[in-house]
Amino acid sequence: MEFKAVAKYIRISPQKVRMLTDAIKGKSVEKGLGYVKFMPQKAARILEKVIRSAVANADQKPDIDVDSLVIRNVLVDQGPTLKRFKARARGRGTRILKRTAHITIILAEKIE
Repeated sequence: MEFKAVAKYIRISPQKVRMLTDAIKGKSVEKGLGYVKFMPQKAARILEKVIRSAVANADQKPDIDVDSLVIRNVLVDQGPTLKRFKARARGRGTRILKRTAHITIILAEKIE
């Protein structure tokens, strides 16, 4: 059985989150949380919250052992981009793109 949690419209570039996803894919939830806890990036804190949310979703089923869950997949998609302008020299303006991300974490039971 699979369980998932989704965090939408997170104000961080998807590229920055994707750098961390390979470290936790395929690991047990306990190991994945351990890795993420000691990473210095802002994306690590966000991933930790989404993993904990997915575990809480799995905990709603009474017959599921939370300790046997594995992080099966981590998807990071691009959300809508906020467009802003910054004043530049000689009366010009340049566009600033403030990107957002949708993060999906899928947990599954370990098959032994």
